[in-house]
Amino acid sequence: MHASPTSPPPPDTKPAVSGGAVDRFFRISERGSSYIREIRGGFATFFTMAYILVLNPIILGGAEDKFGEQLDSVQLVTATALVAAVMTLIMGVGGNLPLALAAGLGINAVVAFQIAPLMSWEDAMGLIVLEGLLICVLVVTGLREAIMHAIPQPLKQAISVGIGLFIAFIGFVDAGFVTRIPDAANSTVPVQLGTGTLTGWPMLVFCLGVLLTIVLVARKVKGAILISIVLMTAVAIVINEIADIKAWGLTSPSIPGNPVAAPDFGLLFQFDLLGSFGQVSVLTVVLLVFTLILSDFFDTMGTVVGVTAEAGLLDERGQVPGLGRVLLIDGAAAVVGGATSSSSATTYIESAAGVGEGARTGFANLVTGGLFALALFLTPVLTIVPMQAAAPALVVVGFLMMTQVKHIDWDRYDVAIPAFLTVVVMPFTYSITNGIGAGFVAYVVIKACLGKAREVHWLLWGTAALFLVYFLIDPLEQVLGMQ
Repeated sequence: MHASPTSPPPPDTKPAVSGGAVDRFFRISERGSSYIREIRGGFATFFTMAYILVLNPIILGGAEDKFGEQLDSVQLVTATALVAAVMTLIMGVGGNLPLALAAGLGINAVVAFQIAPLMSWEDAMGLIVLEGLLICVLVVTGLREAIMHAIPQPLKQAISVGIGLFIAFIGFVDAGFVTRIPDAANSTVPVQLGTGTLTGWPMLVFCLGVLLTIVLVARKVKGAILISIVLMTAVAIVINEIADIKAWGLTSPSIPGNPVAAPDFGLLFQFDLLGSFGQVSVLTVVLLVFTLILSDFFDTMGTVVGVTAEAGLLDERGQVPGLGRVLLIDGAAAVVGGATSSSSATTYIESAAGVGEGARTGFANLVTGGLFALALFLTPVLTIVPMQAAAPALVVVGFLMMTQVKHIDWDRYDVAIPAFLTVVVMPFTYSITNGIGAGFVAYVVIKACLGKAREVHWLLWGTAALFLVYFLIDPLEQVLGMQ
């Protein structure tokens, strides 16, 4: 997730110190801010990331676990809003930085399309809890920075790009813009445009939504994604009333009788911490947890440093104030996300929108978190959004994540080839794990063949070895007589 660059207000606009316990606790005046700026920033952050209340239930609710079970979309909206509200408030009070948290796009795709098909939802969410606990351990022991340094920067960027392409592909598929050809074995291509052509009113909603979203993003309109979802949902509601439409998909744009309803907390604590070990091999569990950690790991580091630098809050050594507390809260957010079945929660780069509106402290989080809490009681409104109105956001978020590709040095083949494989294998195999593994193995092999094995960190050697076993698991099982 990304937001447009902003700049801190000039020094001559710094307000006078106002005093007061709240002001001193959040250091509002000390950081050159004011209550108005913090409130305005809190609203801006909410409206640029509130789309997750729609997209997270659609991504998770649209997938089935190993046993064909699906998560309830209404309960997912409640869980998503609850985690965003609670963890954003905790970050505001505990970290005192304008960093909002919610279920992470990309990570929820891993859960929905990579993990859930292998086990039950309870087992999958248990892996999320386990991932969060391990991240907390890494923070406490100081190993988080060590692991971060072990992964070459081009591979980190390639992972973000690959997930972006994967998310965009999911958006096209879920909207029906791209479909699987039924007789793929006898066709020249495995997928096609719609049913051969684009037909139906729902498809028109999707196409218009994509165009609207990209125009708003190109014009740098704050809240572009949310605005597009709201407007296209309104269009879908009108079309649904006047046209004969047989099916929209998971959700139908019908106006609810009562827009307000009590939250449904049915998904809370529906997880099994170690249940996954009974469904798949230990090696698979290790690789899945590693994938989750990696997906959550570097996005958070980049977001925290980027947004804090944008706010002008880095110290004289270029470090984030209270980084340990911030990272610990982010790790705890993953635990809470798994415990509520809303997937791992993480820090959002959209927080930069709040910084652009003047937010400099955790007080802005009180506003953002409060708005997410209010959303708990508007579930009927949030669950009328059809996939065709929400999927354009997946396509555009994919583009935003794709922009990281410019930072990869494509002239250095020893890093460019592994980065390329990471990017393309993810969408082409419909697996984030496969993409990361392909990149890591290729990187280690190329470095070794070029006589540069010493440039590879031992942690990366170990990880590549695990992925190599993962890719060769079938022939290895045959050789060992396990089949």
